Amino acid sequence: MKLRLLAAVLAATVVFPLGAVRAADLEVTHWWTSGGEAAAVAELAKAFDATGNKWVDGAIAGGGSTARPIMVSRLTGGDPMGATQFNHGRQAEELVQSGLIRDLTDVATRENWKDIIKPISLLDSCTIDGKIYCAPVNIHSWQWLWLSNAAFKQAGVEVPKNWDEFVAAGPALEKAGIIPLAVGGQAWQANGAFGVLMIAIGGKDLYQKVFADKDAEAAGGAEMAKVFKAADDARRLSKGSNVQDWNQATNLVITGKAAGQIMGDWAQGEFQLAGQKAGTDYTCLPGLGVNEIISTGGDAFYFPLLEDEEKAKAQEALASTLLDPKTQVAFNLKKGSLPVRGDVDLAAANDCMKKGLEILAKGNVVTSTDQMVSADTQKQTEDLFSEFFATASMTPEDAQKRFADIIAAAD
Repeated sequence: MKLRLLAAVLAATVVFPLGAVRAADLEVTHWWTSGGEAAAVAELAKAFDATGNKWVDGAIAGGGSTARPIMVSRLTGGDPMGATQFNHGRQAEELVQSGLIRDLTDVATRENWKDIIKPISLLDSCTIDGKIYCAPVNIHSWQWLWLSNAAFKQAGVEVPKNWDEFVAAGPALEKAGIIPLAVGGQAWQANGAFGVLMIAIGGKDLYQKVFADKDAEAAGGAEMAKVFKAADDARRLSKGSNVQDWNQATNLVITGKAAGQIMGDWAQGEFQLAGQKAGTDYTCLPGLGVNEIISTGGDAFYFPLLEDEEKAKAQEALASTLLDPKTQVAFNLKKGSLPVRGDVDLAAANDCMKKGLEILAKGNVVTSTDQMVSADTQKQTEDLFSEFFATASMTPEDAQKRFADIIAAAD
């Protein structure tokens, strides 16, 4: 009996070593709910759980535009989570200024974030009054056109190499019963597609004038009119999409029901989950094959101020884990995004990710709109382009005038 008791004690010692005792449960809110996104989040959770803490998943369905108001409401209402996702930029600016977000400067200094995070603009977006308030986790770029090779084969046309060829293929695709361009019904998708067209058709200088300089004259000018003409083409080609979520639109491309989608590089996670191979099953055109430029937006985690000491320690462990080289590789390979560390090995990257890395290495980048305009201005443009894509009677000229008015009042 004594031997059996001793064996049980020893077994318990093996199963529950001191280093594996859970320090704290930490609720992490985010809007990554598609299949590919969930696979990527699982990598973050696994890495954090290995620290002895526990990732408590707080996924909110519906995308960022749905999730952000819920996150903000919890923070301002006195019900903070342990950590929360926002995009790089100004989305959490007022929360920081209200004293609701934890200062991470000590962690960032100790782990040399200024030396390892590339481009440095990502960390700059986390910095307010010289203090660092968030941990960047990836670089996401919107500037991609994803194409179904099977759809073009079925329609009897070559896979396009640029936007003009894509538009020209529209009639053949429609004749074959294929939706040329899949666009989901959420406002942020229409707004994002317009931003991609703006850089591809209007160019980097126009994009900077409008969003960085808030130049209303440029927003209402002749060069911008060309962008609205392209948006009108996109609206016509997207007729019949009839889906809401972005990943549903991506699935139309994966299944060959649609020929293409303008969407950020997070779409790669869905192709990967479906077992499709870049260059074989699908084609990616950065900058729509016109201007190979990508934006350096993405996601970062903010850490609310907490009174619980153990949870506060767990926050530091999570911030450190998010920037760990192994975590960066595992997460971004499944997310379809690029790592924020410039010193990690991405030998396993697929053809499309390699294209993004090459563009990043060349410095062909622009700052994302999230980093240049306020959340209020962003909401106004989302509403405009959602209405534009949904309302065939709205002329490009009317839409451009409204856009110029938004930029004139932008902050």
